[in-house]
Amino acid sequence: MKKIGWIGTGVMGKSMCVHILKKGYPLSVYNRTKEKAGELCSQGANWLATPGDVAAASDVTFTMVGDPGDVEQVILGKGGVLERSRPGSVIVDMTTSEPSLAHRIYEEAKGKFVSSLDAPVSGGDVGAREGTLAIMAGGDEEAFKRVLPVFELMGKNIAYMGGPGMGQHTKMSNQIVIAAAMVGVVESLLYARRAGLDLDAVIDIIGKGAASSWSLNQLGRRIVKGDFAPGFYIRHFVKDMGIALLEARRMKLSLPGLALANQFYTAAMAEGLETEGTQALYKVLDKLNRP
Repeated sequence: MKKIGWIGTGVMGKSMCVHILKKGYPLSVYNRTKEKAGELCSQGANWLATPGDVAAASDVTFTMVGDPGDVEQVILGKGGVLERSRPGSVIVDMTTSEPSLAHRIYEEAKGKFVSSLDAPVSGGDVGAREGTLAIMAGGDEEAFKRVLPVFELMGKNIAYMGGPGMGQHTKMSNQIVIAAAMVGVVESLLYARRAGLDLDAVIDIIGKGAASSWSLNQLGRRIVKGDFAPGFYIRHFVKDMGIALLEARRMKLSLPGLALANQFYTAAMAEGLETEGTQALYKVLDKLNRP
């Protein structure tokens, strides 16, 4: 049975690890805040002191951390994952990160006879808990086939998208859609509220027609309840949009919808909402429209 390592047991990573444990895989974990891994350890995970220790004990090492800088430090840093990985093992970065960094990890790992995949996900905290995430992978195809049984514990829509960085490019395409969609969801609910409609009734009807989307049916309900707890942090989404805008500039693409959405989320950061869920964009638009 493959020995699995996991680095980053936050909102998403913790739930994804639960599925691995339930299947019986030996699991070693590390998180900067040890307490966040406590529940996993109580279910049988083995806590190790550093990312390098996790890699040394694992056949497949998953990382799901915050920013590209964190990915670089954890995987490529001194004493990190790559330095301690055994030849023939696999590194899978599930963080939403930069395609160029995925390329760099791939090339450096290849030089040590280690395979690597960039495999970001979509589906939020609900998808992580229910094991229904979309997983989009780039990198070594043979490594993808080897890791697929573990991916299938965490997701239902899993695809190999091509060489290194292609998983990250696919995730950027996903985030571009969501960025504009959330603006539409927020404006729709603000309009409905101002018109005096029952917001749940509005979602019931338009959420089953052409306006249907995950953002409306999942996050829209949370907005109605006043629930702005993070399934995905605003600050992480701002990071993602920044990566997408940077890649667009490199490709000489103009994406005005994404740029506008980015401004609203930046305003949310300025309002101190960076650790709330992306549905807290509602608060920003609501404030703009107060008499």
